[in-house]
Amino acid sequence: MTGRAVRRYRIEHRTKYSYSGEVINSYGRAYLTPRDLPGQRLLAHEIRIDPAPSDRSVGADVWGNITSYFHVTTEHRALTVVGESLVEVDAPARDDAGPAAEPWERARPTGANGPFAVEFALDLHPQEITSEIVAYAAESLRPGRPLLDAVVELNTRIYTDFAYRSGATTVSTRVADVFAARAGVCQDFARLAVACLRSHGLAARYVSGYLATDPPPGKERMVGADATHAWAAVWVPGADGPDRSGRWIDLDPTNDQLGDERYITAAWGRDYADVPPLRGIIYTDAKDSTITVSVDVTEVGVPGHLPAAREYGR
Repeated sequence: MTGRAVRRYRIEHRTKYSYSGEVINSYGRAYLTPRDLPGQRLLAHEIRIDPAPSDRSVGADVWGNITSYFHVTTEHRALTVVGESLVEVDAPARDDAGPAAEPWERARPTGANGPFAVEFALDLHPQEITSEIVAYAAESLRPGRPLLDAVVELNTRIYTDFAYRSGATTVSTRVADVFAARAGVCQDFARLAVACLRSHGLAARYVSGYLATDPPPGKERMVGADATHAWAAVWVPGADGPDRSGRWIDLDPTNDQLGDERYITAAWGRDYADVPPLRGIIYTDAKDSTITVSVDVTEVGVPGHLPAAREYGR
């Protein structure tokens, strides 16, 4: 036991594809399995696929995320993928001292102090870091400022300066376009925060997962009203962490808060493209298709109130 508050969640992530014609083959890859981590335990998990696949397998990617592959060979006009999970999450221990309280410049990873974090400090290809991103981040990452203070302020500034607007972007929208439009959704704000941190040499990763929410006061919780969520994480050097080379602090610019026991991590990577919840290839002559996604995160077995959160999800 951790000695800290523990919350248990049941998660149902349902995706349905509908096609105007027959699909003869469908290959899919899913990141729907929450991770087993210090402070997060995966108690049960299942992925159901209809039509049933003729072949499926499970493996781990380069960052240790669990990824599921499947191949459906039955002709179909609809494909449904449902991930169900039971997860326990501990309330994080807050440490305002130590490396997070030191000047942020000391958190830049090197091969000596953070060999597994170095790749998360590099820009993407095509490049996402622009001079505008560098200047925007510099307003919070002032010389000598404590890392945690700088990160918290950057988180708040993104929340304040950018409007949450569903439909304003797509999964292929560039960070520079989000910055220019000053609007987007959680995936965009996470990617913007990551680019800002990397623009000054810090290691930052994109995190995909779920966030438990409460309904407005006096209203019943709506099943299926939740969605996948995304946030960023910044690396902090030190002797803790599973590889004894530091730890990561989650920050959520969509809701202006640091990660806590409401956040359930499914996967992480350098960008959204590394860990989309579901992607695939189909063979069909169908001209049209639609996708519907619903996610339900329900707290079970542990009483308590969860603060309301800003809407999110694509």
